[in-house]
Amino acid sequence: MQISPGVLFTIAGFPVTNTVLVTLIVDVIIVLIVISVYKALSVRPGKLQNAVESITDYFYSATKDIAGDRASFIYPWVLSFFIFILLGNLIEFIPGFESIRFFSPHHPGAEHGIPLLRAATSDLNLTLALAVISVIMSHYYSIKYTGIKSYVNRFFSFKMFGLFFLVGMIELMSEFVKFISFSFRLFGNIFAGDIALAVTNYLFIMMGFEMFVGIIQAFVFAMLTMAFTTVLTEKSH
Repeated sequence: MQISPGVLFTIAGFPVTNTVLVTLIVDVIIVLIVISVYKALSVRPGKLQNAVESITDYFYSATKDIAGDRASFIYPWVLSFFIFILLGNLIEFIPGFESIRFFSPHHPGAEHGIPLLRAATSDLNLTLALAVISVIMSHYYSIKYTGIKSYVNRFFSFKMFGLFFLVGMIELMSEFVKFISFSFRLFGNIFAGDIALAVTNYLFIMMGFEMFVGIIQAFVFAMLTMAFTTVLTEKSH
């Protein structure tokens, strides 16, 4: 299994990969779930409504406990990241997911073709995009809710300028490191899991373990997003 996703075809020069295709499928699944739950809303909820309500209630309560009133704008991001990444991680466990092969002119050396479908989160491009969105969102809300002056003072202070400038630069660098830590943690775990599954020929025990890893990674990404945004939106006193 190669690190880079397989290019299926191009549209106006834009490469459509097997991970892009799965990303679109995940988006469609999320929309269908939302529509299904909305149409079936009832005071006596069914299994799907119960499951969705349990997840949403848990993340709202967790965000409320940590962020307080700021949960109103942090919580939607946390829940969105969790649901998207969770489905992106677990969709590969659908039977026959990677067995469908596609012969692409972009991969002439692939004797048996390339998988038509591949887990979206096994593509570093996607995990990096999610990391960029998460980090930029947290800084946007930091500026919006604490003010530009408070935001700048979070990293730089004019008191003991030399020392605090150095500390501020280190703090600023740590924010850029989030791009790497967020994206590579998610990508590395899912890609390594795909290789392990391929080597063990989808052994049942390994599948159970990788499903657990997929759930944990979605949870970790969402909770770290919540924690970092909470810290950045705290007003300094």
